[in-house]
Amino acid sequence: MSEPKLQITVSETGSYKVEGPITLIDHEGEKIETREGKPFFLCRCGLSANKPFCDGAHNRQPWEHELSNH
Repeated sequence: MSEPKLQITVSETGSYKVEGPITLIDHEGEKIETREGKPFFLCRCGLSANKPFCDGAHNRQPWEHELSNH
């Protein structure tokens, strides 16, 4: 049986969906707890009150978003 892969999916108008084995570390080097085996969503708009996690704030307030393939 193969190990699960890390996958990060970029939503066109929202968050980053993170799936698979990963350790999330804050700016002070401390581990940020996530639910093991469950996907989580990281803020991409900068508006979340629960950073680094997405709280859906991008749905309540307009923000500039641009995706590129590089």
